Amino acid sequence: MTTKGCGPSAEEIHAFPKVVLHDHLDGGLRPETMLDLAQAAGHRLPTADPDALGRWFVDQASAGSLPAFLETFAHTVACLQSRDALARAAREAVVDHARDGVVYVEIRYAPELHVAGGLTMQEAVEAVAAGLDEGIAEARREGYSIRAAALLTAMRQADRSAEVAALALANPDMCVGFDIAGPEAGFPPSGHAEAFTLLRDALVPVTIHAGEAAGPDSISEAVSIGAARRLGHGLRILDDIEDPIGEPRFGKVAAFVRDNRIPLEICPTSNVQTGAASSIARHPVTVLRDLGFTVTINPDNRLMCGTTTSREMGLLVEEAGWGVADLELASLDAARAAFQPLDVRQEIAEAVFKGFEGVEP
Repeated sequence: MTTKGCGPSAEEIHAFPKVVLHDHLDGGLRPETMLDLAQAAGHRLPTADPDALGRWFVDQASAGSLPAFLETFAHTVACLQSRDALARAAREAVVDHARDGVVYVEIRYAPELHVAGGLTMQEAVEAVAAGLDEGIAEARREGYSIRAAALLTAMRQADRSAEVAALALANPDMCVGFDIAGPEAGFPPSGHAEAFTLLRDALVPVTIHAGEAAGPDSISEAVSIGAARRLGHGLRILDDIEDPIGEPRFGKVAAFVRDNRIPLEICPTSNVQTGAASSIARHPVTVLRDLGFTVTINPDNRLMCGTTTSREMGLLVEEAGWGVADLELASLDAARAAFQPLDVRQEIAEAVFKGFEGVEP
């Protein structure tokens, strides 16, 4: 275990090549962009000052529960109802990640949330794909090398998951996988069995939000009914382990997740905001790391969390005692867990390895 207070500097962390698996398009808008898009959409925001708007989102998202956190998305979703808005958001997301040292990012979004202005879900998919390509090109002009891909998300409290799954099957060039998100408690993966059957039969990779606001039962359904290859958050897998920091005794679900190396898409600041973790210092990710789980570090919603991947890593260094080796392992595990062909994953992992090479532990 690393020692609190020791570790890489903020400058070093920023320079490290990072891999992001869990980032929401509608949770990562720039405040300045929100103002532009809101004006075009005729949507009223809480304030017209970009700095104050950024603070408002963080404050509102820090109410201490997942439902309260999700309420902030009413504003961002209202501003993302046109082709241009979706493309701009995707383009800027890629550029912002590249500037933060990210070499690969999977950006997820729910097409069903972007049809209120007249777009079809297919048109929303095409707009985001165009924006990702534009972002990669813009980042390249700025001297950055980044890969970006999309995950299609279905809202677990709605009834369109089979449609979104079919959309993922129909657009393999515009998305690399599928997710369900939204209020976890009361909306288990089993409510979307039809979608998961379609995806499983077509060999489309799945990640599922599970183990954030609900416990091991949610995770169990995610890896069985959903056949999830990764778990969004997943930190409440700790509930299935007796005496985790003493003489741990693994329950069936925890043992399955750990032994099968199912990656956890951990989002530290977000988890504290929603009350899933009490603090960064006491966040389950450190215990889970020490127990041999595959953990990755992600920003979740950069606007609502007021964060970047570099900041998330820096918080773990400063408050939870993480060191260079911990960050490198999390980044390499994320590279290996990307929904990409083996050769691409190897290239991403090599970029991570080279970026950490020679850095003092």
